[in-house]
Amino acid sequence: MADEEQHTLLDGKVHVYRRANSRYWQCSTYLGSRNHRQSTREENLAAAMDFARDWYMDVYTEHRVRNRGGEIVAAEEARLRQARLPAPRGRSHTFKEAAEGFLAEYQVLTFGERNAVYVEGKARHVRLRLEPFFGRAPLHRMTAGRIQAYRVSRMTPPEGDAAKDWKPPARSTLHQELVTLRQILKWANRQGWIHALPDMSAPYRQSGKISHRAWFSPEEYKRLYEATRERARTPRKERWRAQSEKLHDYVLFMANTGLRPDEASRLQFRDVSVIADPGSGERILQIEVRGKRGVGFCKSMPGAVLPFERLSKRGNPAAADLIFGKVQRQLFNAVLAELDLKHDREGNVRTAYSLRHTYICLRLMEGADIYQIAKNCRTSVEMIEKFYASHIAGTIDAAAVNVRKAAARPAAGPKRPGLTPSAKAPAPKAAARRPPARRSASPASEASPP
Repeated sequence: MADEEQHTLLDGKVHVYRRANSRYWQCSTYLGSRNHRQSTREENLAAAMDFARDWYMDVYTEHRVRNRGGEIVAAEEARLRQARLPAPRGRSHTFKEAAEGFLAEYQVLTFGERNAVYVEGKARHVRLRLEPFFGRAPLHRMTAGRIQAYRVSRMTPPEGDAAKDWKPPARSTLHQELVTLRQILKWANRQGWIHALPDMSAPYRQSGKISHRAWFSPEEYKRLYEATRERARTPRKERWRAQSEKLHDYVLFMANTGLRPDEASRLQFRDVSVIADPGSGERILQIEVRGKRGVGFCKSMPGAVLPFERLSKRGNPAAADLIFGKVQRQLFNAVLAELDLKHDREGNVRTAYSLRHTYICLRLMEGADIYQIAKNCRTSVEMIEKFYASHIAGTIDAAAVNVRKAAARPAAGPKRPGLTPSAKAPAPKAAARRPPARRSASPASEASPP
């Protein structure tokens, strides 16, 4: 047409054109006795030509597959027509389009419900990881094999000099990226762009072994707070005194409240109040916590009151000021390195989060109710049983485990002939109430101390 700008590719097999009333370039080809058309969604001619080449190869491949397996394809289309589902139109929608639609919807629907940093993490996953890999791939090409290829690419070190500083992503990081990918595909499924989600499970699943979280045992925790207390009294340099005192109070506060590090960093002085515990009469802290679970409450151990009072008197802070803000991570790691406590015996790295794990483990060892611990820490009983209670010896009730069955009574002798049941002498009541004879102690219990 006279009002169109046209170009050809691949010896005239593909046409790239733009209509006068449109800003996007279109592409078309004649294959299989019919015309195929597709919008490139590109305003730049070079980018539109690249898209047209890839699009033509997809169309040509589908045409070859259809010709070779016509019966299978026809049966699938008949099944879709019978189910009243539209035929797949994956070429019309790319992964990039689905990701943009998901992010726009997710930010609106989760406003005020999820933490802003968590919501921004979804956009970061798409921008830095998912879109560079999947890019303009049609949604009908999002197979389980392609998702597995993404896992492999994330775990494969780069070549050249970049491999020196490369570190494999943490298990939680890769899991979060795949969660974002699944949410994007679910959004596309709700829009009718795909008919089903691909299998995203790991093909080589690891064993069900559960490793406990890195924490400080009572002896290790005592060494830690004694070291931070000594640093607060005699810092290496006088200009480090304020940070050393703050770190010591941070360690005591975290280990006596069980807060998450991000919850503690957002904590303000107006969120904490000193109250008297109705049960014990001791002074404790009642904390209004704002974290990933929304707003919750926490009641501390008495050991958190004195550090909070020291922080309240230091610098005359306002009610809206942060109690801790950003804590000196380097100073905390330096203390752990000096005490050789940076890693536990399994090689797990200890961080500020380990102070929360220490609080939970110490409460379990003292015999606290697991439901109350979960409620106070804003987590679930299942999480505590899975990652904490499984390796705490104090959670096992020895009296309930070491139960011994009472000895069976000897069988009654043979009846005397001619003696009817009515003629039997009644057994004395005292004998009926007599406890059974106690079994002799086993050799293991004899050897054990009283």
